[in-house]
Amino acid sequence: MIHSSAVIARNSIIEKGAIIGANVRVGPFCYIQSNVEIGEGTVILSHAVINGHTRIGRENIIDSYCSLGEINQDLKYAGEATRLEIGHRNRIGGNATFHRGTVQGTGVTKIGDDNVFMEQIHLGHDCAVGNFTHFGLGAVLAGHVEIDDYVQLEQQAAVHQFCIIGTAAKILALSCVVQDIPPFFCVEGNRCRPIGINEQALARLVDQAPLRQIILNLYHRMYYCGEALETVREEIVELQREYPLLQCFEHFFARSKRGVIR
Repeated sequence: MIHSSAVIARNSIIEKGAIIGANVRVGPFCYIQSNVEIGEGTVILSHAVINGHTRIGRENIIDSYCSLGEINQDLKYAGEATRLEIGHRNRIGGNATFHRGTVQGTGVTKIGDDNVFMEQIHLGHDCAVGNFTHFGLGAVLAGHVEIDDYVQLEQQAAVHQFCIIGTAAKILALSCVVQDIPPFFCVEGNRCRPIGINEQALARLVDQAPLRQIILNLYHRMYYCGEALETVREEIVELQREYPLLQCFEHFFARSKRGVIR
């Protein structure tokens, strides 16, 4: 079903069964498969391919030569009806490749709202990306990676499968992540090592000076004092009663399986 207000280039192919919302614009030489749903106001530039069971929300901008909803690169995949879900107001740069999920994972690769993906981004199967993240040129995620809100990946940063990147963490350019990164931490290198706090995000997202100092102290205790993570975690549980923002740390530690970067 194509809404009457949608504008589709004459040389693009929209398979029967695709749902194209109001005021969607599809540029030339695009191919959209039958199980795709595209929300109101989304703009798709030329030569994009969108297939699989893919749902795209409102007011996204999808640049040229993107490939969204492709068959994943897991060799166990046998054509199951897994999904790609993209939220609202995302900007997806050219040559991006976003793969659908697997039945061995969550069954869905899921992207939230208001994210910015520069050119040549790759998201592997079963990844989960939150809201307000920023991916630099050529950043890549292997399968099953979880990226929380406000995370920054600079150009050509790479994240190993099954890693978790906590809220407002920052990964510098050309870095390789092989373990989990706590919220607000800044990392660099191959393999990554912690180099401090993401102070820009801290200043932007935390408006209480005592809470900013608590987060700085957490980093100091973990990486300079060498305190056990379990000890730090227990104190966070107590502090989050007064400072609810610290719940992002507990949410991170509760999911961490690969070990925290040290």
